[in-house]
Amino acid sequence: MKLISWNVNGLRAAMGKGFKEFFKQIDADIFCIQETKMQEDQIDIEISNLFKDYNSYWNSALKKGYSGTAVFTKKKPIKVSYGIGIEEHDSEGRVITLEFEDFYLVNCYTPNSKRELERLDYRMVWEDEIRNYLLKLDKIKPVIYCGDFNVAHKEIDLKNPATNHHSAGFTDEERGKMTKLLDSGFTDSFRYLYPEKENSYTWWSYMFHAREKNVGWRIDYFIVSKSIEKQIKESTIYSEVMGSDHCPVGLVLGTVPFSLFG
Repeated sequence: MKLISWNVNGLRAAMGKGFKEFFKQIDADIFCIQETKMQEDQIDIEISNLFKDYNSYWNSALKKGYSGTAVFTKKKPIKVSYGIGIEEHDSEGRVITLEFEDFYLVNCYTPNSKRELERLDYRMVWEDEIRNYLLKLDKIKPVIYCGDFNVAHKEIDLKNPATNHHSAGFTDEERGKMTKLLDSGFTDSFRYLYPEKENSYTWWSYMFHAREKNVGWRIDYFIVSKSIEKQIKESTIYSEVMGSDHCPVGLVLGTVPFSLFG
């Protein structure tokens, strides 16, 4: 089973920057996107045609042109839910959960702590609530959790750790919450396969030719329940794929039941 996750930084803009070509070429079983920045009534014929062979699920923010997530899956899920059931967290279109026979798929766009860390306190509350949500699901069946998590977990996960300890996405508080999540029974698929791999990033600033110089951060993840970590066959960062300030990331899981996807 092949899964892809990509923060597209505006789907309509990304459509003209290579998204269509990558979507068709990669032929994923499940394709998750973050920062759609659109409402469902803005889906045009071009977008509809691209996803016509998939079951499509959208969660848009109440605020237009902001946030938003979507999932496209070849296999129809048993159930789909939007948000995590807590009103203060569910107005920004950040989470979609698909239940399949043998696992849950959770697509998430984690809130950014912002400059001056003005949203860090909210972020800490969010982290506790999303972890509790994932743990409840994990008690029922394994979880595949993906998206833009807006945190570089370890110093190896960004180019310049020394100068960013007080920057949004690399504070001790945010990194500590990621550690707590992983310690509660989840596995970072990329580090599971490549624990020492350096210069592997998924986001680059648009400023200072950061992407050209590969001055980046790894903030996009596929995290899975520890119970299925041995089924991780590949975890890929498609750093050569343009179209957003993020690049896509991929996960291949093998053996039954995941092979049922083809």
